[in-house]
Amino acid sequence: MSTHSNTPAKSKNPSELSAAFAKRFGGKPRIFRAPGRVNLIGEHTDYNDGFVLPAAIDQYTWTAVASNGTGLLRVFSENLGETATIDLAEKNAAAKDHWSDYVHGVAVMLRRLGIPVSGADIEIYSNVPSGAGLSSSAALEVSVASALLACAGKTLDLKEVAQLCQRAENEFVGARVGIMDQFASCFGSADHAILLDCRSLEYKRLPLPAGVAMVICNTMVKHEHSGSGYNDRRSETEEGVRLLKKYFPAIRALRDVSLTQLEQHVRDLPPLIYRRCHHVISEDERVLSVVAALPKGDMLTVGKCMAASHASLRDDYEVSCRELDVMVEIAARQPGVIGARMTGGGFGGCTINLVRAEAVDSFRRAVAEGYAKAMSIEPEIYVSRAGAGVMEVSG
Repeated sequence: MSTHSNTPAKSKNPSELSAAFAKRFGGKPRIFRAPGRVNLIGEHTDYNDGFVLPAAIDQYTWTAVASNGTGLLRVFSENLGETATIDLAEKNAAAKDHWSDYVHGVAVMLRRLGIPVSGADIEIYSNVPSGAGLSSSAALEVSVASALLACAGKTLDLKEVAQLCQRAENEFVGARVGIMDQFASCFGSADHAILLDCRSLEYKRLPLPAGVAMVICNTMVKHEHSGSGYNDRRSETEEGVRLLKKYFPAIRALRDVSLTQLEQHVRDLPPLIYRRCHHVISEDERVLSVVAALPKGDMLTVGKCMAASHASLRDDYEVSCRELDVMVEIAARQPGVIGARMTGGGFGGCTINLVRAEAVDSFRRAVAEGYAKAMSIEPEIYVSRAGAGVMEVSG
């Protein structure tokens, strides 16, 4: 369910969005902006209470909002050129398998918290590619939540905003995502990655090394989180915890299991469940290895961990695809590349590459040409800085 198309919309800055809103709805809106995210390492660990290392990117979803004195949310997507009307008085509201479900879900969760969400006109524009593993849905949720809170004259702690948006996606939209995407969209910081403990929600901002660029390569193959593959993986890791609890009663999630403990019971688990568990437990270790290596400038370790992460996602977790594997193989051969791996939920989407700044131009050309030749698909390649989290911007 696409929140928007990849077609560039007309509004590219807040003043243009404000003018478009005024023309459509009348009046001057307030405008909120929330970023997508890329995950440097720590894939599918968040819903296992583990560790992740995302960074917000400098691609955003903007939400213009003004109260309209009705009981309706009138929502226009610039990217899709489409309006949706949400009746806030609707009893037993349920998802309709439509992009507006993300907006509706956020409104429902705010009301459950006692926030007086009332009628509003909303215009949304995004340049976060949809279905690419860059958290376009989280950017939309966080941007909309901030806008609706402002309309209600209320504020929430950013952790509460992240959790509320996660609940909207889990309980309303029906995708059992972890907290990482919404957290990164709330807490992003320029030129920093975020080490997040997904159990305690304790976090630490880590400066990204100078002279290293984040290059995101879009395979142009789309995935949908609310599809069965993502939810299946979550169920499989939960089954692993259930089986391992017989031997380690104190564990609450795979976060609590070491590789040594897993190996002791390799014969007690179905092979598929063992592989799923092996990915998550080893991925947590890789996150902590990268976090230790970055401040030392140990880019060799960072690169090895990224390569091992991709192999594990491909072989143990089985969420990669031919296009992602080809993209990573081509990238890994290029001069100046520190590390390459798939990023996001998988089944398509993007790769994240850490590339030395002086090699970025040649890297982009070589990967675009190599991928187009191998797959007959023209990729999109974005060079991104780590960006700031959600904020109000003046229109």
